[in-house]
Amino acid sequence: MTEFVVSTFVTLLIIIDPLAVSPVFLGMTRHATSAQKRAMALKGTLIAGGILLVFALAGAWLLKTLGIGMPAFRIAGGVLLFLIAVDMVLARQSGIRSTTPPENEEADHKEDISVFPLAIPLIAGPGAMTTVMLLMSRTEGDHLRQAIVLGVLVIVLATTFVCLVGAGQLARLLGVTGTNVINRVLGIVLAALAVQFILDGIRA
Repeated sequence: MTEFVVSTFVTLLIIIDPLAVSPVFLGMTRHATSAQKRAMALKGTLIAGGILLVFALAGAWLLKTLGIGMPAFRIAGGVLLFLIAVDMVLARQSGIRSTTPPENEEADHKEDISVFPLAIPLIAGPGAMTTVMLLMSRTEGDHLRQAIVLGVLVIVLATTFVCLVGAGQLARLLGVTGTNVINRVLGIVLAALAVQFILDGIRA
């Protein structure tokens, strides 16, 4: 059980990646006051949490409705997470786990970025949505394990909120190089987890 808890926590922490979201949030809210930044961070985190909760609880039903088997979804999800891991290791930005240039331009003209692009796609992006569904599928109907996944999700989202509020301090502490080093290490771990999801799907 401990192994499951640790694996779930590491997976969600890597895929939501508060350290990578924080500097983006800091850049997009450079003209906002501290109170406004805190309000946007809280609202964005809560909205992202609601979205991920829906995918966690209704993901299996959605796949069944669409006629998609869980093995196929595990393979597809594993491939997506592997692409995200490659981005992390190479320290590059693509549309998979970050905003695109047109989205950045749109966000620059918005006073409130809590819904877009903070909640979606920075926190609750395609990778995060896929991951919560994959993690819930691994519980195999065990209510305790399902509760663990949801509990860990809440902890990771709370960590994300703290990182957003302290984005300025984190940026000064880690710098661009420090953030990239951490992301590269976490990217290697995510790549291994992605391959495991693919192997699980093939075996199933």
